[in-house]
Amino acid sequence: MTIEQTLAGKTKEALQTLYGVELDKIAFEKTNPDFEGDFTLVVFPFLKVSKKKPEETATEIGTYLKENTSEIASFNVVKGFLNLVISDSYWLNYFKNINGKSLIDATLPSDAPTVMVEYSSPNTNKPLHLGHVRNNLLGYSVSEILKAAGNNVVKVNLVNDRGIHICKSMLAWQKWGNGETPASSGLKGDHLVGKYYVEFDKHFKQEIESLVNQGKTKEEAEKQASLMLEIQEMLRKWESGDKATRELWEMMNGWVYTGFESTYKMLGVDFDKTYYESNTYLLGKDLIEFGLSKGVFKRRADNSVFIDLTEDGLDEKTLLRGDGTSVYMTQDLGTATKRAEEINFSKLIYTVGNEQDYHFKVLFLILNKLGYEWAKGLYHLSYGMVELPNGKMKSREGTVVDADELMQEMIATAAKTTKELGKAEGLSEDEANQLYANIGLGALKYFMLKVDPKKKMLFNPEESIDFNGNTAPFIQFNYVRIKALLRKAKDGLDNFNDIDVFTHNVNLLKKEKELIIKLYQFNGVLQQAANEYNPALIANYTYELAKEYSQYYHDTPILKESEKDLILFRLHLSKTIGIALKSSMGLLGITMPEKM
Repeated sequence: MTIEQTLAGKTKEALQTLYGVELDKIAFEKTNPDFEGDFTLVVFPFLKVSKKKPEETATEIGTYLKENTSEIASFNVVKGFLNLVISDSYWLNYFKNINGKSLIDATLPSDAPTVMVEYSSPNTNKPLHLGHVRNNLLGYSVSEILKAAGNNVVKVNLVNDRGIHICKSMLAWQKWGNGETPASSGLKGDHLVGKYYVEFDKHFKQEIESLVNQGKTKEEAEKQASLMLEIQEMLRKWESGDKATRELWEMMNGWVYTGFESTYKMLGVDFDKTYYESNTYLLGKDLIEFGLSKGVFKRRADNSVFIDLTEDGLDEKTLLRGDGTSVYMTQDLGTATKRAEEINFSKLIYTVGNEQDYHFKVLFLILNKLGYEWAKGLYHLSYGMVELPNGKMKSREGTVVDADELMQEMIATAAKTTKELGKAEGLSEDEANQLYANIGLGALKYFMLKVDPKKKMLFNPEESIDFNGNTAPFIQFNYVRIKALLRKAKDGLDNFNDIDVFTHNVNLLKKEKELIIKLYQFNGVLQQAANEYNPALIANYTYELAKEYSQYYHDTPILKESEKDLILFRLHLSKTIGIALKSSMGLLGITMPEKM
């Protein structure tokens, strides 16, 4: 039972005893830092039953709680706010139970709900870019948070591996590739295929310009261009299973997948299952007949099928073209039902940018109208776009920020900053390179995740690698500081890990109590982050814990303390905070260095 639950139960008892009423909804909030207290009860809702002034009501309830609740040391009243001070003995006992342990319970209950999280969703015609970075980091972190909060999580990727845009790269390689491969060029496979996607666009624009100069409109030119006709023919061949076209497709997609795997590994994300559009694009057609039979869908005179959502404040949505071909919505409907058949999920979370808000609103509405009970568990984790300061870290094409280049640039910036600050001294070359990667990639991940997903964000690479701000390097430095302190203590204090520091009374300093309370708050933050699918709550909690510890470390003697019991207590407190920092950052996919 949490202390809040204990206080709520005793407050309910107080209201029954004092005023003869039973109230179920009793909530405590964190006390304003300007006043003494740990938890605050707002008494204004109780004035109708107490028939007394706010101060008098708060004093009566506070007196009852103090006399009947051993955990309460004292209380004070500020107008209609009852501030309760929890005893040091309670916090010391709580700390004894968590001392040296992770705050995350790794064991899942047998009845843990299954949550499927989809993220990444790349196209196989180009490398991953800055937008994919936020998408992957967000999806992965939400998955880890949900897992830590007691859910069975299935991480999935849907790869867009077919269609006109894929054929563009294929045709360009056929025409101008001269047999170039990742091995012969030294390029990552996804970069090589992306190169030919750009190549197609360059030649296509030249052909359009030529046709316009011959008197055609731009629209006519785009439809009649030989390159457009060729890729349309290539797509038809692919869909009919033409052997040569399929072999080319498999070869080039294979290059891309190898490239993606390298990027995913560096980014530190993974998947339990990968779906491919080439296997799912025909799904959903059976749903059309089902929807027509239920009267949910309607057929037009041209044989196309649609759903009328005007009464829901939306519009008409075509689900099947007149020629029988499906649209993206049809495919997404089919993929969702396939997943529901494969895995009995309670939630399916789509991690997709906010430009697709309307699409998912329609998708979820259709599935609900079709009567699927599991559709109530569908959720669109809509996130804002990432912007960069003008002129910074542009890709070779000058339009898209490449994920691989971004990560390498972050590591290089971390190396430069770390060397300037002398934080790599005494490390071997391999240790230093690993440190630069941990700092650079940690800075990237933390900066991306500390912002509420719903908000658009400005990513400043240099600002993210600041050892003094709300950044990963600041948190990592404080973790390393704790590790160094423990190593030093082990050299000077024999077996400090084996001594029970709780056999003696410890008088908590104000900051020590605040740190223990901060540790106590972790589970509440974790549950809120899981409920809201918001890693920013974990990121900012971790920063606050690191900041509080940094102040404590500067202001409080630890190894220089004269009393051995206090030294041992402060070492154990430091160690437990270090564990909390590492596990919290792990939920963000960030690795903590052991030395710097």
